[in-house]
Amino acid sequence: MFLAAAVLFGSCVSKKKLTAAEDQLAQANQSIDELKSKLMECETKRGSFQTQVSQKESELANTKERLKSLQEQMELLKTTNTNLLERLADLSVVSREGAESIRKSLETLDKQTKMVNDLNSGIQRRDSVNLALVMNLKRSLADVNDQDISVEVKKGVVYISISDKLLFKSGSAIINKQAETVVEKIATVLNDHSELDILVEGHTDNVPIATDCIKDNWDLSAHRATAVVRMLQKKYNVAPERMTAGGRSEFVPRTSNDDAAGRAQNRRTEIIVLPDLEQFFKLSASK
Repeated sequence: MFLAAAVLFGSCVSKKKLTAAEDQLAQANQSIDELKSKLMECETKRGSFQTQVSQKESELANTKERLKSLQEQMELLKTTNTNLLERLADLSVVSREGAESIRKSLETLDKQTKMVNDLNSGIQRRDSVNLALVMNLKRSLADVNDQDISVEVKKGVVYISISDKLLFKSGSAIINKQAETVVEKIATVLNDHSELDILVEGHTDNVPIATDCIKDNWDLSAHRATAVVRMLQKKYNVAPERMTAGGRSEFVPRTSNDDAAGRAQNRRTEIIVLPDLEQFFKLSASK
């Protein structure tokens, strides 16, 4: 009897260990499947990121090629005009006054060529800065839902568009606690490019609003832009002299306000990173 009991007890213990081992194996397999899924997601994002980098590098290469072609044409024109002037002077075909006029025209052409080269260099520097800025922002915000935030270059400037559901509660201009991490990541990149100015714009849909604190959509959009600027300055040390806050109300929509999906896209805050326009004004004034 004792022997039979011992065998029966040992059998129960072995089954329990086997069951526990099978449970651990199932959990391990589930963890492996989750890690594989995350790895595939990371590979997809990395592929998209590399494609964007290749596109920007190709655009930059095309710009350089156009600049080189323009410079070659300028040099050819200068050489042709100089040779023509020398031949005319030798043959006494033109008067001294005419030769002087042509010489002055060549000097003006030299100045214009220098101005074109300077402007093209400035544009190349701006495009390079924009490319680096966009890549840094997308890398920093890779874990944020693409439907809530987008980064793109339009008309030579970088736009960071953030949905209102990420930043604010409905009808409120108080930034959500969970959104502060996103603002901090953006501020870190902006502080790395301290030479660039920042415009923060608030946008709403066309649904009227009126509360004790908010008069209308103009008021709401301005309050939201100011809230973002204030947080960038006071919490994340972005220099206030770099920033401008503005409310655009409902009048610069991304899409139609005819349905809920369109209105959701239109309710947003845009952080626009501007180039150093003073440099371009100086180049234009020097011609």
